[in-house]
Amino acid sequence: MVTVGIIGAGRIGRVHTKSICNFVQNARIKTIADPFMNDETASWIRGMGVPGVTKDYHDILEDPEIQAVLICSSTDTHSEISLEAIEAGKHVFCEKPIDHDLDRIQEVVQALSGSSVKYQVGFNRRFDHNFAAVRRAVGEGRIGDPHIIRVTSRDPEPPSAEYAAVSGGMFLDMTIHDFDMVRFLAGCDAEEIYVESAVLVDPAIGEAGDVDTAVITLRMQNGAIAVIDNSRKAVYGYDQRAEVFGSKGMAATSNDTPSSMVLSNADGITGEKPLYFFLERYMDSFAAEMRCFIDAIEQDTDTPLGVDDGLKAVLMGIAAKKSAQEHRPVKLSEISF
Repeated sequence: MVTVGIIGAGRIGRVHTKSICNFVQNARIKTIADPFMNDETASWIRGMGVPGVTKDYHDILEDPEIQAVLICSSTDTHSEISLEAIEAGKHVFCEKPIDHDLDRIQEVVQALSGSSVKYQVGFNRRFDHNFAAVRRAVGEGRIGDPHIIRVTSRDPEPPSAEYAAVSGGMFLDMTIHDFDMVRFLAGCDAEEIYVESAVLVDPAIGEAGDVDTAVITLRMQNGAIAVIDNSRKAVYGYDQRAEVFGSKGMAATSNDTPSSMVLSNADGITGEKPLYFFLERYMDSFAAEMRCFIDAIEQDTDTPLGVDDGLKAVLMGIAAKKSAQEHRPVKLSEISF
């Protein structure tokens, strides 16, 4: 049994609390910390069976009984808390991104060097049943050599302009998941990225210095060409699809829907819309990634997604921003730190 502390009791912190309490049998949460802890949040935490509530995350880092911490706080705290947790000898699960600053991520890399601390980054989509099945088909050689990879990722509602201004932009907030997914499906890294982007959903997002629509082309190290298409607003729901086409065939996945029912009548043939919210779509994947993290601690094995995976996704996000700004393809080798 691994004893865990969670830092951050916002939306993603609550997701992980639910997944551990309900679906991860070999872990227990002792304490949850949040600087904005209030009576409502504390009551919800205790209702989940978690005994410890605090505003100061150092209470978790200084607790000798807690073996692992989940960093679910705001992005600008991820690298700092990671460094403190590593120094305290705690295993770390850090939500993406580790940081927007490559030098800060490198500090985390260096802190982990020679350490026995396990470190996992929260790219939960790798653990989704659909995407994992596509990756298995590719890994088993069932589609031959990958030629074209397509990832579609469209949100049901755009973020506020205020959020867009502080989140690092779409490429480091939303598309970062898709960059990791392309690496996952291809089984290799990207060499070059080219972006065509626009503000088509909400002019306020553009005024905040961000974009809300993009098509991204990537050249992968194995020669495959990958395409990501992003939109901050799909009126029909949360659109999450992937396809890998290769020399011997194709593996593709469609959206999850409330049911597989298709209605056929005189008015036409219709199916159900995709699940609307990311929590509905990916709840099982959050539990799966946490089981892998806890198993790595108990069995003293590598985590499936380490600090290097977190670094590479941020490198791709920075290259994408540079491409969008300069209107040209950008090689990953141009991004240095």
